[in-house]
Amino acid sequence: QGARLTAWELLQEGIPHAIIVDNAAGYYMNKGDIDICIVGADRVASNGDVANKIGTYEKAVLAKENGIPFYAAFPLSTIDLECPGGNYIPIEERSQDEVLYNYGKTDSGEFERVRVSPLGSQVKNPSFDVTPAKYITGLITPRGIIKPTKKNILGLFK
Repeated sequence: QGARLTAWELLQEGIPHAIIVDNAAGYYMNKGDIDICIVGADRVASNGDVANKIGTYEKAVLAKENGIPFYAAFPLSTIDLECPGGNYIPIEERSQDEVLYNYGKTDSGEFERVRVSPLGSQVKNPSFDVTPAKYITGLITPRGIIKPTKKNILGLFK
């Protein structure tokens, strides 16, 4: 999504950016090459905890460790006022096959599935994780940027 949609949107707005692979974030943060982290959100609890694609929590911890502001941007419909905190958000487990196999075309043009891990390997494949509010600098909403607190979140709906 980031390489396709987010990069395109940043280009349209003339915002300088660079696409990096997920696991390079800590490397570039440590080097001082990243100024700000902005992620999306799939669900926001009333206390400011944010559920988003797997790896978001890791990026937030790295950002805090490296003194980089970390923001989540989302529409108000993403906020779940009935959810008191991130530990109440169920996390979906995706198919083991996404990890155990790769898919591609053979030299003869046949589409084939190939196992890339040993038989008997167990897989954990969560779709999302939860970033606690303490790692989030601010929440970017259509009504402005707020600190991730229950009071501020409730204030968005007054």
